[in-house]
Amino acid sequence: MTNLKVYHLFALLSLELLANWQEVKSSQHYLLCITVVFFLRQNVAIFGYSRKTLADEDLRSMIEANLTCRVDHHENCEEKLNEFLKRTYYVDAGHDNKDGMAKLNSKMAQIEGICAANRIFYLAVPQEALLDVALPLSDSAQTKHGWNRIIIEKPFGFTSLSSQRVTQSLLSRFEEKQIYRIDHLLGKDLIENLTVLRFSNLVFEPLWSRKYIRNVQVVFSEETSAETQGRYFGNYGIIRDIVHSHILQTIALFAMEPPVSLDGEDIRDEKVKVLRSIRKVDIEDVVLGQLKDASGDVDRYTKSMTPTYFAAAMYIDNARWDGVPFLIKTGMGLMENRAEIRIQFHHVPGNIYRERFGHDIDLDTNELVLRDLPEEAILLKVNNKVPGLGLQLDASELNLLYRDRYDVEVPDSYEHLLLDVLDGDSHLFMRSDELAAAWSVLAPILHEIDQKSVAPELYDAGDKGPINAYYLAAKHGVRWDDGC
Repeated sequence: MTNLKVYHLFALLSLELLANWQEVKSSQHYLLCITVVFFLRQNVAIFGYSRKTLADEDLRSMIEANLTCRVDHHENCEEKLNEFLKRTYYVDAGHDNKDGMAKLNSKMAQIEGICAANRIFYLAVPQEALLDVALPLSDSAQTKHGWNRIIIEKPFGFTSLSSQRVTQSLLSRFEEKQIYRIDHLLGKDLIENLTVLRFSNLVFEPLWSRKYIRNVQVVFSEETSAETQGRYFGNYGIIRDIVHSHILQTIALFAMEPPVSLDGEDIRDEKVKVLRSIRKVDIEDVVLGQLKDASGDVDRYTKSMTPTYFAAAMYIDNARWDGVPFLIKTGMGLMENRAEIRIQFHHVPGNIYRERFGHDIDLDTNELVLRDLPEEAILLKVNNKVPGLGLQLDASELNLLYRDRYDVEVPDSYEHLLLDVLDGDSHLFMRSDELAAAWSVLAPILHEIDQKSVAPELYDAGDKGPINAYYLAAKHGVRWDDGC
C-alpha cells in the first residue's frame, strides 16, 4: 500500500528531527540511528537507538508529539498512527556502541523472525562520532539476508584530509553503493527540475552553453541567524555546511553533460566531471561575511570569525562553459529566505530595438529563473511590445507558479530523499569521488581563510549582506537581482 509506505517516511523524518532537537536541548551527544526493516511492502519496523534510557512507549510518545498526519487526505489518522506506533521500538545503546549494536541486531532479528529483511541505518550523529557508530554497526548490525544501506548527514568532514580519512574508513567496511550522504537541500523540487527542464524540453537544451548563456547565478539565503545553529554552525561555517554540498552539487547538476541514462551512477559520473573542471578560485573572487549580533558585535557563536556569508565567482574550464561566470551567493540572517538559479542570456547581437529600452542595456536581457523560495516557480523573462499606439518595449515574465498550477501538497525534501534511499536511487547523493572533487575546489579557499588572510565583512541581521558581493558581481559583468 503506497500510503502506508509514505506514512513511514514521515515517521523517519520526525525521528531524524527529534535527534536534532535533542542535540540542541541537551549538552550530551544524543546518538540516534534509525533502522527500517522490510519484510514485505507493508511490513516495516522503526528502531530508535541512543545512549538515553528510554522505553518503547517513551519513543512512541516523542514520535506522536511530532508526527503530522498527511495520508489519505487526513482520514483515519488516529488508526494509522496507532498502527504505525506499534511498529516502533527503542534500543538503549549504553556506553559501548559495540555492545549496543549487538543489542540492536538482536532486537531486529527478533522482530524479523525467519523472514529475509533489508535494513537502512540513518546516522543522525555529529561528524566526530560518525565512525564510532558506523564501524560497530558494520560489524554487528548488518543483515545477512538482504541489503544494508547507511545514511550520513552533512557536513562531510572538516577538512579535505579528515574527510578522506572518514571515507577510507567507511569504504573499508561498506561498499560505495551502500553509502548515502544526505543533504536535505538537494531534495527540493528545484534541484530535481534542473535535469527535467533541460533534458526533456527541446527549447532549452540547445541554449545550455556559453554560446547563449552569459552568466549563471546560484542564490541561497536564509532569514535564520547563525545564532540559532548553535555550536555546530560555529564550528563548520557556511562553506563546509552549504557550499561544499548544496551549492556545488547544484552547479554540477546544472552544468553536466547529458548522462547515458537516469541511473544514479551515470548521473554521478557526469557530475564529478563538472566538479573536477572547476577552475581554482582566486581568493580575490571570494567575499566573506559575518553576521553581527543584536549589539552590533560579531555573533557570539562565531567569535572565531567563521563566515556566515559566502559569495564567489567560479568558472568551469570545459568546452561547454568556458568563460561563463557562475556567481554563487549564500548567507544566513539575511532579509529573506531565497533559493533560486538565475540564468542570464547574452544580449541579442545588433539588437535593432535597443533604443526602445532606454539606456539600461540589461533590460533587454532574457532570463530564466528556477525558484524554490519564496515560492516555487519557473520564470522566463522576455521582451514584448507594450499594447497601444507607438512602439514601446517592455520586459515581462512568463510565470509558472506551482501553487496556481498544481493542487498538491509538496513533500518535504527529507521525504523525497528518504524515498530515493528506499528505492536505491543515488543520483542526489554524493559519491566518494564527488566528495573529494568538491573538497579540491574549496580546500584552497579554506586554507587562505584559516591563515587569516581574508577577513569577513560584518553585516546586520535582515540586511542584503556584504556590499563587496556587488562589486564582485560587477567585476565579472554580472548584476545581482535586487533581492538579497
